[in-house]
Amino acid sequence: MTLDELVSTAGGWITGSGPDSEVVVSSRARLARNVASFPFSTRMSEEEREDLERLCREAISRAKVASPGFYVDLLAASPLDRKLLVERHLISREHEEATGQRGVAISDDECISIMVNEEDHLRLQALLPGFAIGEAWRKIDAVDTALEAHLDFAFHPKYGYLTACPTNAGTGLRVSSLLHLPALAITRQIEKVFQAVARLRLSVRGLYGEGTEATGHFYQISNESSLGKPEEEIVKNLEAVIPQIVNYERAAREALLRKDRSRLEDRMGRAYGVLRHARVVTSEEALALLSALKMGVHMGLVNGLAPGTVGELLVFSQPAHLQKREGRELSPAERDAIRGAYIRSRLSGTNDN
Repeated sequence: MTLDELVSTAGGWITGSGPDSEVVVSSRARLARNVASFPFSTRMSEEEREDLERLCREAISRAKVASPGFYVDLLAASPLDRKLLVERHLISREHEEATGQRGVAISDDECISIMVNEEDHLRLQALLPGFAIGEAWRKIDAVDTALEAHLDFAFHPKYGYLTACPTNAGTGLRVSSLLHLPALAITRQIEKVFQAVARLRLSVRGLYGEGTEATGHFYQISNESSLGKPEEEIVKNLEAVIPQIVNYERAAREALLRKDRSRLEDRMGRAYGVLRHARVVTSEEALALLSALKMGVHMGLVNGLAPGTVGELLVFSQPAHLQKREGRELSPAERDAIRGAYIRSRLSGTNDN
């Protein structure tokens, strides 16, 4: 696998498979780690950043934790390639926009990514389709154990793993699920759900995590902090909460069907019709319409379309993916036209532009 091949392949979390996939798009477990012999990233010199990146890259290779896979030098990568990795949820926006030597190791199935020189020296991530928080945690725990045989992580007997941000100290663990909750939004129950989530000390973020808005009715639910709690408790807490939200969303969808099935079918049909025939589609419009289409497919209101196809469209119609596929930078107007042609082609099963 290479970076160029990402635009024509669908990573595991994009496939629309996994438990409860009609609501839970993906599950993630992420660990923050720092190497004991180096200062935190915010205090490092450029020479130290280069030395640390080399040390971590060699340790990742020896431990074979992202094998088979590939490594991307983000300093040498183009802005477009870095944006592509953000759209695939393989690096954070902070990692994309940072300066200095940094990189990311990615397994071929995209389930494992290891960010080097992000906010912390290492951000270890497991990303799986559907509701699979426990499995994601077990995968990244194994990666952590393998790397710890090659790297001396900063650890305090009282405070646990030391991190650049105090909220990540302790276990350094952040677990989350990306949820698609259109029915709760349509029925105006979403705020009540999020108020309940906040009381449980969980965070709600947008499609790309911290600092992003919830567009297309996609929301990330995650633990707020990791200090003072064992990993198993953090995982079990989210494993207990997510199914409740899934059930609320399912109940809201059933209520919409009972109340006015024809109006709901019209909503989904209009979304499909616009995507199937529109010549110009903006990013925001595509996300909103594909969100409705995803809901319609899972509710059986849109026939002949696989959930995985909608998942691919959600990712492959984003700006960096379109430009990477075209092999050049595009103006916003060009992107909108090419996005429309790409979506029409996928929905019709032809190459007609």
